[in-house]
Amino acid sequence: MPQGEVAAAGFSETPTGVSLLHPFLRAPDAKSGNVSAWRLPIEGPLLLCTRRFADARGSVCETYSERDFQALGVTERFVQDNHSLSRAAGTLRGMHFQAPPAAQAKLVRVLRGAILDVIVDLRRGSASFGRHVACNMSGEGAEQLYVPAGFAHGFVTLEAETEVAYKVDDFYAPELDRGLAWDDPELGLPWPELPGGPILSDKDRLHPRLRDLPPFF
Repeated sequence: MPQGEVAAAGFSETPTGVSLLHPFLRAPDAKSGNVSAWRLPIEGPLLLCTRRFADARGSVCETYSERDFQALGVTERFVQDNHSLSRAAGTLRGMHFQAPPAAQAKLVRVLRGAILDVIVDLRRGSASFGRHVACNMSGEGAEQLYVPAGFAHGFVTLEAETEVAYKVDDFYAPELDRGLAWDDPELGLPWPELPGGPILSDKDRLHPRLRDLPPFF
């Protein structure tokens, strides 16, 4: 894609996926109330932004409105809120998903700090199977990433003391907890260069490559 088209589209495309540039380089594709939505080159996920009202005291915004989010295509009923705190920059959590019959859609936002958020399409019948979307998100922004069921999700922290919150539409089921290798060479995920590598849990070091995953979706 020529550079001018990249800026107009708001993303940069590679053979293995899409990296979002500043999400607001172009006008939103849809609005409802105080929420704007941008469609992505991979069908299903959405980038959303809620309007902030600021004055000398600070700012306030609605982080979630069922009415407006549903009008924009986020129709799931969320039943659980999760919160993570990563003490160090370079902490990588992923790639995670929950298998059917309790597969989860997610709505992800950063409360403090900054992350590179990455999702991978696991839907076998999808034209974008195995492709990714990567998006920089921060507590300073008001962006949220909607991740439908059928995607693996992960992020790496770009700042210390980063907090991430996300809603899910089914309860955690440990027997259905699954993962995808964060460093699968065939996926070409655009993780930043980190001296010494990322900080990982033992569990996240052991997830299989995409080629070795059963067809969950």
